Amino acid sequence: MGTESGSAGVLLGQAGVLNLQTGNLLNWGRLRKKCPAIPSEEEMPKILECTLAQAIEKINPEEREELKVSAKLFIVGSNSSSIREAVNMTCSALGVDQLDSVIIAPPPTEDGINLSLEYLQPYWAELENLVQNKKIVAIGTSDLDKALLEQLFLWAQVKPSSNQVNLASCCVMPPDLTAFAKEFDIQLLTHNDPKELLCEASFQEALQESIPECQVHEWTPLWLLRYSVIVKSRGIIKSKGYILQARRILSS
Repeated sequence: MGTESGSAGVLLGQAGVLNLQTGNLLNWGRLRKKCPAIPSEEEMPKILECTLAQAIEKINPEEREELKVSAKLFIVGSNSSSIREAVNMTCSALGVDQLDSVIIAPPPTEDGINLSLEYLQPYWAELENLVQNKKIVAIGTSDLDKALLEQLFLWAQVKPSSNQVNLASCCVMPPDLTAFAKEFDIQLLTHNDPKELLCEASFQEALQESIPECQVHEWTPLWLLRYSVIVKSRGIIKSKGYILQARRILSS
């Protein structure tokens, strides 16, 4: 572990972007971590890709029509351009041209600022561009109340096809939300994700635990995406995993 940790520490010291992929979590019991060897100084990568040996399962093109590929995206930093990067990376990892559905969790806001349509607009516009470019089939939202969901619906060119509701804070679907969703054919789903799935502090703590010599204060997560591949006819999960991107922020 010491040698692997040292190799990762050297690579992180030179890289500016860190991409992490868990691969198929259903296989975690029989997989081990893969740490790249240290390249020469001239070959040091600016983007460090970390995954698990034999973990990434690309979808067989012959099976694509039988599968539904869905994702939920958690933006950690306030940057709508992260959406395109996340979707493109997921498509590449799974070997597909497009994702069947993408749900975006509410982007982070500063303390004391409520989520509003104006704040959501650049994120939704980026999702709409990806739909128009055939990278995503359907897009959805998470944790929007009836008022905000209606505002988004009326403004958007590509309408939300779904809205997730966290039952931890709402044991019963709000009647006004249910009525609006039914009227405009928006699917209401439930989830149990925490309000903040990944924060900078917890990411840095995990990085420090894995690579003690890493300057973790220089690294900040940008986004985290959870994907699942479901067999349509049987409703079973074929694979699921997480993809994360972090950036090294150097102090001036």
